[in-house]
Amino acid sequence: MAAYEAVVGLEIHARLLTESKLFCSCPAAFGAEPNEQVCEVCAALPGALPRLNGRAVELAARAGLALQCRVNAFSLFSRKNYFYPDLPNGYQTSQYAPPICEHGHLDVLVGGSVRRIGITRIHMEDDAGKCVHGQYGATLVDLNRAGTPLIEIVSEPDLRGAEEAAAFMRQIHSLLVYLGITDGNMEEGSLRCDANVSLRPRGMTALTTRTEIKNLNSFRNVQRAIAYEMERQEACLEDGGVVVQETRLFDAVRQITLPMRDKEDAHDYRYFPTPDLPPVLVREEQLRQWRESLPELPVPRARRFVESYGLAPEEAGLLTADRPTADYFEEAAALSGLPLRVARLMVGELLRECSARGISPAGAAMTPARLSELARLIEDGTLSQRMAHEIFADLFASGASPAAYARERNHIQVSDAGELEAAVDAVLADHPAEAEGYRQGKTKLLSFLVGQVMRRTRGQANPALVNHLLRNKLG
Repeated sequence: MAAYEAVVGLEIHARLLTESKLFCSCPAAFGAEPNEQVCEVCAALPGALPRLNGRAVELAARAGLALQCRVNAFSLFSRKNYFYPDLPNGYQTSQYAPPICEHGHLDVLVGGSVRRIGITRIHMEDDAGKCVHGQYGATLVDLNRAGTPLIEIVSEPDLRGAEEAAAFMRQIHSLLVYLGITDGNMEEGSLRCDANVSLRPRGMTALTTRTEIKNLNSFRNVQRAIAYEMERQEACLEDGGVVVQETRLFDAVRQITLPMRDKEDAHDYRYFPTPDLPPVLVREEQLRQWRESLPELPVPRARRFVESYGLAPEEAGLLTADRPTADYFEEAAALSGLPLRVARLMVGELLRECSARGISPAGAAMTPARLSELARLIEDGTLSQRMAHEIFADLFASGASPAAYARERNHIQVSDAGELEAAVDAVLADHPAEAEGYRQGKTKLLSFLVGQVMRRTRGQANPALVNHLLRNKLG
């Protein structure tokens, strides 16, 4: 867009990883039969009073600390008034002023450069229930989700396009999962976001009319929905129209946004402090303990992997995407003393197998000790890279000792110079024309001769040693 600049802000909703709901002791687990996890409080029966889940406060504060926010010693819950069939109270219990956290930032890597994106606020709120359409020719309401604890992370309007927005959401997802604040399961609704999108003439600093795209539940949909909305608004402005403030939905099948309703402003919700909950007070001593308990965060940990282990930035990024993977790598690297070899095995083999099975490295049968054993076998020449690749899936699934497995199946690499020299002599005797061609400058024939030696040794010859012997024999 030559004439316009995009201005994007995200409101990311993350379901907190607590055992019970925000204001009652009902289980917060996903997947129960409809209305099995409902009590007087989350069903909003008259006279039922909420009681705040202390673990939710801790997780919200830890998110704020990780995002460089100020954690307020005093915050309030308010009633956010709107009507929807799956909202039993007729209002949502949320935080408005002041929230538990505000004024933070996150540094996001986009296109090779780092952009600092401001965090306006993080506040706690309870989720609504769920409407199930079409069963028995009606719309049914499931209140299992009602009252589950959420945090909403509101960014500043600092994002400048669809790619930046998707990168920001990916990094927020990675950080929250890394810290155990949410399970991050987007298919189950544990992380979703609303995107506010507007365009303004390039060089202009004032904000213009925005639209809000609701309930985006994948990184791909975030990027595609914002990209489409930018194009739609540009076409509207180029045709002399005006952008209307409204809430829109994203049709993932047609890849377009559609009008949903007029966009509300804060005053439309008639916020006022709820009389049923006291203020949230966070003591300085408690905040200090939470700050000290934070683990090393993904970005500084990835930087340390590059500086201490010599990993490429891309490798370090993959290995610190979640905490179990990073911990697995560090344990295997320490056991083997071969961090680069371990990193290559994890990025090239282990993470692929984990992805195919839908598990994390922590849940794999192949332990860090087994991976470190495999790394040492490759390093000392007992196994070739090709052999390791061929047997990796079996080792991953079984958790077997790589050394024992290789011996049982006769996969041990042959590195005995005398044995390989005999094989090289036999190949040169069988292929004199190719040997002479190599001597006359047809150097590509070396690969053919190496292949013949590998065939003669059933793939077990050490390729580097075969190359060395052939070059010596051929002059």
